[in-house]
Amino acid sequence: MSYLWNKFNIKTFPAETIVYCDGEYNLELSTIRPCDISKNYDLPIHIIYIGKIAGEKTLDIDITAKNQKLFLSVDIENKLPAFLNIFIKNTGENSEIRSHILLTNYSDLVFKCNAEHLAENTGVLVQTKIIGMENSNSQLSGLAIIDKNANNSISDIKFSGLLDKTARVKFVPKQKIQSVPISAEHSAYIFHGTAGQIDYLRSAGLSGNEVDSVLKEAFIKDFNLF
Repeated sequence: MSYLWNKFNIKTFPAETIVYCDGEYNLELSTIRPCDISKNYDLPIHIIYIGKIAGEKTLDIDITAKNQKLFLSVDIENKLPAFLNIFIKNTGENSEIRSHILLTNYSDLVFKCNAEHLAENTGVLVQTKIIGMENSNSQLSGLAIIDKNANNSISDIKFSGLLDKTARVKFVPKQKIQSVPISAEHSAYIFHGTAGQIDYLRSAGLSGNEVDSVLKEAFIKDFNLF
């Protein structure tokens, strides 16, 4: 899968893959069909959603297999108005999905992620980052639902943003908890380089644009490890 690294900087590892390019399923780069996970695989499953989008796009992930590890990597940008929905349903006992989502918005973007825990010992962890470019408008919402039959689940919905001074963003993390989880967290914050970080980079001889590039790279790479 070196193609995905060379073109999209998406890290791959030994896994069954489900790949979407520009919002469309890519059979050539995938090893299994999307996205109804009803069979247990020896390898983890890596769902990869990359490229450019416009208009309304939806990604449905339905996990019914037990004891399955999944990873979701999203890296998309939009230069036209776009609406991206991700729906995750986890009814597979002891199954977990970890998600790293990077959105670069040049226009208007609405992103919604609904994560449902429908069985015991399920995990859904979603970390979403938005880079808001000049005059962009972004709205990001995440809803975690822990069903009454989903004891001992782990839920985490995180949002963070790196924004141009003219960009606007709205974060809406929500939870609906009907049973006792191991943990259920949500958060949202705006990333800024500290005065100390900026002074240090400037003292090393970096220009203003170079400082911005370093801070952007740090923001992008500061995902929790799979």
